[in-house]
Amino acid sequence: MKTISNVLAALSLFIAGWTSYAEAFVSPSVCVSTNSASKRLSSRSSSASSTTSLDAATIQFVRGLDEKVIPDVKLTRARDGSSGVATFLFNNPNVFDASTQALGEITGMFLTDEEGELSTTSVNARFTNGKPQSIEATYVMTSPDAWDRFMRFMERYGEENGLGFRKA
Repeated sequence: MKTISNVLAALSLFIAGWTSYAEAFVSPSVCVSTNSASKRLSSRSSSASSTTSLDAATIQFVRGLDEKVIPDVKLTRARDGSSGVATFLFNNPNVFDASTQALGEITGMFLTDEEGELSTTSVNARFTNGKPQSIEATYVMTSPDAWDRFMRFMERYGEENGLGFRKA
């Protein structure tokens, strides 16, 4: 089983030589800082209301249970546009709530919208004093089409959760 430091080290090696993508999703009330290696999707720290539309863009860790916490997302893309990585960080996600534990275990991260579903099993929990505090999930895009599909999902997700889209 890989530790978080091993995963972060591998991700750092994977990202080496990548350039920043010149656009960002931002909350109107959050200042966004970018560096040469990544861009951020910044979010409100409060929970968003759950969605009711079947075509709504949602993130789930347990199928059928929409995650209410809006994540911070770091995006990187290869200079040639051939691949990309999105790293999601959820602080105190509702999937850790006692009331949701009976619905099932975390089996991956599922990004669903009107076009279908994107998923990853690269999901890690962070613990403090034996209690779960956050979830970090990595979604890898291996083609320009996968990048475009992911960005369409993020545009929908951002619109539904009070995030804006801004070119840097």
